Amino acid sequence: MELQEKESVPVVTEVDRDVFLRDVYPQRRPAVLRGVSLGPCLQKWTVEELGRRGGGRPVKVHVSTLPQMDFLRKNFVYRTLPFDQFVKRASETKQEDFFLCEEESYYLRSLGDDVRKEPADLRKQFPDLSQDFLVPPFFESDQFFSSVFRISSCGLQLWTHYDVMDNLLAQVTGRKRVVLYSPRDALHLYLSGDKSEVLDIDNPDLTRFPDFVKAKRYECVLEPGDLLFIPALWFHNTLALQFGVGVNVFWRHLPADSYDTKDPYGNKDPVAAGRALQALEGALRALDRLPDDYRDFYGRRMTRRIQERTFHHDETENESPCDLSNKPG
Repeated sequence: MELQEKESVPVVTEVDRDVFLRDVYPQRRPAVLRGVSLGPCLQKWTVEELGRRGGGRPVKVHVSTLPQMDFLRKNFVYRTLPFDQFVKRASETKQEDFFLCEEESYYLRSLGDDVRKEPADLRKQFPDLSQDFLVPPFFESDQFFSSVFRISSCGLQLWTHYDVMDNLLAQVTGRKRVVLYSPRDALHLYLSGDKSEVLDIDNPDLTRFPDFVKAKRYECVLEPGDLLFIPALWFHNTLALQFGVGVNVFWRHLPADSYDTKDPYGNKDPVAAGRALQALEGALRALDRLPDDYRDFYGRRMTRRIQERTFHHDETENESPCDLSNKPG
């Protein structure tokens, strides 16, 4: 099998606000930040302590018979558990009480109090636990969007997707592998909305996804206490190597009016991008009224125009992003 080009995500130590804003942030590339103080959570957030202090607050969790969760085909169910029971179950490999099977996998992505309107905020949903976690001071307070509690069973793998905001993934307990792909490789990831259709990135079906090997793979393993800077639009796929607890902190780095105000998850495309995508769908519907050869011709003209207006080229790109040979659609 043809192999993807791989590169390790760089590790940066002794990072403070000045170093981050001067040396890391402007690069717009992922980086593991090691040695940043996250607070007493590193020592305190044991399974027992989390359960005791999180208490019986109900949480909505993903439950799956398979550790590879797939949002496109929904191979999981949502269930509600008291937080302390969820943490206990997620930390174990076999369940006495279960929803689907003894070896089911669990995943929590915390939600706002009003899931339709409010982003997740650790300070509001888990005020006691939030006192143990120090949000890195790498952005202005008025840019803050959400802080998301993430807790995963060992072996749990989440689908490849992108977010529209910059974020820091703080790994508090457990080890986690993260694989990332550049926005420049979007054409090779077989997107459906903000998600890749390639579920098994380690053993992809190259009959269905032949161009996936053209996407360069960036990889790192997060240890407890590590921060991973994930710039907006960078695709990421996570695999919990151990039962793990983390916190994602998202912030708005574009002007405030760039974002959809009715987006508590922070994953809707920017307003202008949404309008452009809607216009594109309208243009495609108009092309459908033409004969095949005309549709092909004007489709190629439109593709060329998009490439000229929007694609940013640099010396690291060896392939024209507009090479549509052997691509679906």
